Amino acid sequence: MAKKQKYYVVWQGNRPGVYDNWGDCEKQIKGVAGARYKSYESRTLAEQAFRIGPELAASVVERQTKGEPIVGIDENGMTVIREGVAGSKPELKAIAVDAACSGNPGVMEYQGVYVASRTQLFHFKAPKGTNNIGEFLAIVHGLAFLKKNNMTEVLYSDSVNAINWVRAKQCRTKLPLTPETEKLYEIIHRAEAWLHNNRYSTEIRKWDTDNWGEIPADFGRK
Repeated sequence: MAKKQKYYVVWQGNRPGVYDNWGDCEKQIKGVAGARYKSYESRTLAEQAFRIGPELAASVVERQTKGEPIVGIDENGMTVIREGVAGSKPELKAIAVDAACSGNPGVMEYQGVYVASRTQLFHFKAPKGTNNIGEFLAIVHGLAFLKKNNMTEVLYSDSVNAINWVRAKQCRTKLPLTPETEKLYEIIHRAEAWLHNNRYSTEIRKWDTDNWGEIPADFGRK
């Protein structure tokens, strides 16, 4: 029986990269203190693992290998999980974020809570904003909160739009810049700068409202 093709990722060695045979991989790691490498069953998984680094690859790529429904990975390792997976349940060791707006635009606020206990972790309120801005800022605040506290929890948001804005590292709002929204725009720019200047390994997932009900961070104003 022919030996199954493997692909080897070298993260730390003489020449980091992806190799299609053990001989070339071994040359990069032999005698290298702290060498980091791993084999994968396909080039696609190997290249993805190389791009996102060994720590994140250990969870994200391994889960893809098992066929779990992960959709999309950017250079930061951010992932989005499909909704509606049969029998799926939300992680309890996670934080959830959500926003609310009295009018759109109007008084806007967002919060982050720990899913298991519903404990509020952070909260912000602005005199004028939009729901989309709040959802975007809530995710970025959650990412910064988790990184600052060295937490590995999953982060849930129920806003596909805000998740896409975070992926793009840009708040694509059309809210006019006025004296009333000037301070909010300063916060938006700080959030965008944080995304550009920080790497994070947090797994961002879309909350499955249809199967799980309202996200735990919901303000209950519907």
